Amino acid sequence: MQTTRLFTLPHRLARIHWEWVIVGALILGLASLALLPASRSAAQEEDKRLGMICTSNPTATFHLRTEDGSIQMTDGNTVYMWSYADVEGELLFEHPGPILCVNQGETVTIVLENTLPVATSIVFPGQTDVRANGEPSQPQFDESGNLVSLTQEAGPLDGRVTYQFVAGEPGTYLYHSGTQPLIQTQMGLFGAIVVRPAGFPDRVYNDPLTQFNIQQEYLLFLSDVDPLMHEAIQRGEPFDMTKFTPRYWLINGREFPDTVAPNFASWIPNQPYSSIVRIHPYDSINNPLPALVRYVSVMSEDVDFHPHGNHSRVIGRDGRLLRGPAQQDLSYEKFLESLGPSQTWDVLFVWQDAESWNPITNPVPVPIPGETATTLGEFYSGSPYLGDFQEFPTGQQTYNQCGEYYHMAHNHDLDRITSWGLTMRGQATYTRVDPPLPNNCPY
Repeated sequence: MQTTRLFTLPHRLARIHWEWVIVGALILGLASLALLPASRSAAQEEDKRLGMICTSNPTATFHLRTEDGSIQMTDGNTVYMWSYADVEGELLFEHPGPILCVNQGETVTIVLENTLPVATSIVFPGQTDVRANGEPSQPQFDESGNLVSLTQEAGPLDGRVTYQFVAGEPGTYLYHSGTQPLIQTQMGLFGAIVVRPAGFPDRVYNDPLTQFNIQQEYLLFLSDVDPLMHEAIQRGEPFDMTKFTPRYWLINGREFPDTVAPNFASWIPNQPYSSIVRIHPYDSINNPLPALVRYVSVMSEDVDFHPHGNHSRVIGRDGRLLRGPAQQDLSYEKFLESLGPSQTWDVLFVWQDAESWNPITNPVPVPIPGETATTLGEFYSGSPYLGDFQEFPTGQQTYNQCGEYYHMAHNHDLDRITSWGLTMRGQATYTRVDPPLPNNCPY
């Protein structure tokens, strides 16, 4: 049997995190099941099992409703949460809230209906001239002059408020509760807004250098959860925020290994969004454009998120293109995506063989490590390269389907790759690298 691991940059087998590879084998089995249709209608297209899911409307009008529910953790626990849900959608509760996709210059209308027993609201960092029920959005104070909300609220149980603004600069933005934001955002009242350049859906910003492959667009929401706080809120009890201690770290509302399941996986119906990034190698003819990964953080602290493999290029932060006063390009390559709380990053990702490796004409010698086919088993490629087509040792087999392979992407604080102390969980996912196009890889 031939190995189906493909080309690109040579890696030393001795330096691979084998514990991740072993978990990866389990994930590949899981992914095979994940390719089955999930709990979504037939309208959910085949090509949306991975990638960013937009909630859009020709009139840029959205109707969101606060809901309570629960999400499932990979240690077997469930956590009580709040969420913004799309009234026009099929999910009564979803975590995180929907990704609202609009075009620059459109008048965006968001109607908020509140079902929670407390007042709530929405603020839109990065947007200007926001109006609430026709009035300028502004902070709200109680009779004693204490700040109660950053904007006009929807009252408890059946309150409503309508927000409106003209979508400003293209980019990725956060929206979240403006009422007790430290508590209500932690409870799950947050989502993302993607503003696209008018007339250029394949650009991140109004700059041709930000063009990307629209089939390879992803959004990763990074968040953390203190379940003891959520339990107190569910019981209607006060919680001392000075004792806030996260036990769970999530990507798109999921923990590893559920992070690599497809969008709308049936066994986690309230956590609909996958976080696996699937890309194809650079090819000047078949795949000339980079993938786009939008990062949004609602973490309680800074986070260094690290996708293994090639560096990625940061082109914008907080909905602003990285350009200097003279419009000089200030984008840069980065080993880590270092996001602060409430920050967004727009990152282009290109997978290419920078060294033009060829096993005959340019072998780029790598010392063969001490591991053998006996110890590496089905993960051994037959050579020190993850990329050389070789015959497998007798009796060995591979778990990848069509020549693809996987690189970890994870929080670089390794204690965050846990689920309340259970290791190999938490804030981690994979980048899936498919063979060069065209290929026959199943989605």
